[in-house]
Amino acid sequence: MNNIDLIFKALSDPIRLEILKKLYSAESVCVCELVNIFDISQSKLSYHLKLLLSANLIDKTARGKWNYYSVNRDSISKILTYEVIQKLFL
Repeated sequence: MNNIDLIFKALSDPIRLEILKKLYSAESVCVCELVNIFDISQSKLSYHLKLLLSANLIDKTARGKWNYYSVNRDSISKILTYEVIQKLFL
């Protein structure tokens, strides 16, 4: 919980919450898919993903030339209650 300010900053933006929702519903998602899903530029998407990564809310895995993102469920469950997770993601 050393990065509590990063966590709250990451959770305070509607776009980042939508990214988390998408990632929560999938095992992992390619950044190329995320660019197509969200109506924002790749640079803005990268910025949002960087904040989520810095807050340890998501994980990144490189596969070939693409990065795949997934929710860090352990971290999320330590930060948010079960009820909040249900309301946000399910």
